[in-house]
Amino acid sequence: MTLKTLQQYGHDFQVKVLSSLLTHKDFLVNIHDIISEEYFENSAHKWAIKEVLNYYEKYHTTPSLETLKIELQKVDNEVLQIAIKEQLKIAYVSSDEDLNFVQDEFTNFCRNQQLKKALMTSVDLLKAGDFDGIRFLVDNALKAGQDKNIGHEYVKDIEDRYRASSRSVIPTPWDKINNLLQGGLGNGDFGLIFGNPGGGKSWSLVSIGGFAVRMGYTVMHYTLELGEEYVGKRYDAFFTKIDVRDLDTNKQKVEEIVPQLPGKLIIKEYPTGRATISTIESHISKCTGMGFKPDLVIIDYVDLLSSKKTNRERKDEIDDIYQSTKGLAKQLDIPIWSVSQVNRAGAKDDVIEGDKAAGSYDKLMITDFCMSLSRKKEDKVNNTARLHIMKNRYGMDGLTFSAKADTSTGHFEVHGEYNANMEEESTWAPSTRSNSYDDVDSQYKKMMHSKLNEVKNEVFGFDKV
Repeated sequence: MTLKTLQQYGHDFQVKVLSSLLTHKDFLVNIHDIISEEYFENSAHKWAIKEVLNYYEKYHTTPSLETLKIELQKVDNEVLQIAIKEQLKIAYVSSDEDLNFVQDEFTNFCRNQQLKKALMTSVDLLKAGDFDGIRFLVDNALKAGQDKNIGHEYVKDIEDRYRASSRSVIPTPWDKINNLLQGGLGNGDFGLIFGNPGGGKSWSLVSIGGFAVRMGYTVMHYTLELGEEYVGKRYDAFFTKIDVRDLDTNKQKVEEIVPQLPGKLIIKEYPTGRATISTIESHISKCTGMGFKPDLVIIDYVDLLSSKKTNRERKDEIDDIYQSTKGLAKQLDIPIWSVSQVNRAGAKDDVIEGDKAAGSYDKLMITDFCMSLSRKKEDKVNNTARLHIMKNRYGMDGLTFSAKADTSTGHFEVHGEYNANMEEESTWAPSTRSNSYDDVDSQYKKMMHSKLNEVKNEVFGFDKV
């Protein structure tokens, strides 16, 4: 962007913006939530914009000239008073041509002013070597502007609500979880798995990512704890069903199977605490430009990211990180899976419930789907586990399932509903639910279910997962 472009929305244009705000209520209604007095260079304009916005917040209309005159009497600076009076006289001389011009250029004006601010702020960030911070500021500046989409028109958009493609999902490897999610985690959704240390959380992400790759999707797997090569070996174990400890002597099997996979997988490592959501967003943008546009993002794990809003309590930073992660899922319109730790009390329980997950309340509020993976010492010996559905935006929650968990290959089997008072697992039939995945009457869902079964037969060697 040239210096001329940065300067083109100067004093004269800003007068026209003020004029349009004072004389056209519709314009004020459309842009009141995105305009700021900081966009204006003249002190008189800053005062007027602030008064207009404050008045609108209280009364939902434009202030009259008489109202502004009353407020003007509260200004102690006589020189500023005179300047404001002069600018208001100019602003109230308006025309429809001015309004049309301002409306057409307003989005560019917002971006321009935000970009100016970002460039000035970036000087200090450049000195500190914080290039991710600079990129974050500039990207946000370029996104500034007027959102003309009013949202979903309930009466008018009935067909959109029932169109088969209205919610695109990526299934998990487990039918019972897909049933609860109406097919899988959807675009823009944030899914979270809680678990105790060494309980198989990271392996569950490999299972989800590997299953997606096996179905032909492109997966971005970000690791903040384990090395890229080791995570790659875990995927090798998943695809070959060979114990990760035995892969070195079975390289030929890996070379036979992995090149035949229909999907793509990128594994990217960042040191703990050295990456932000902005870092991941930038990497995704880079990969997309190189032909690796993700269908699914996995972050192992979100709690190990750093926040751009530093010098606060860690809890507040974590909240910011989770909100940013959910925002990234919405922005990219793809699902994101991650994991999180439980507190010490939760690690001792047969079933980890919501109150035992570290920082669970805020995390449950932000995410769309949460489940826990419970594995005590005896479970690790017996390859058993329990999955508890903490939150489900798309269906039932509070259910607990018994499971098999092979943390040498990343294969998990989800069985019937768990009952601590019964030796045998109960049978749970999700088809009795009116909103179950199998009950969705659409060609797309039937096709996806068929594809799921084919993949499970080939990958896992059994029909029931």
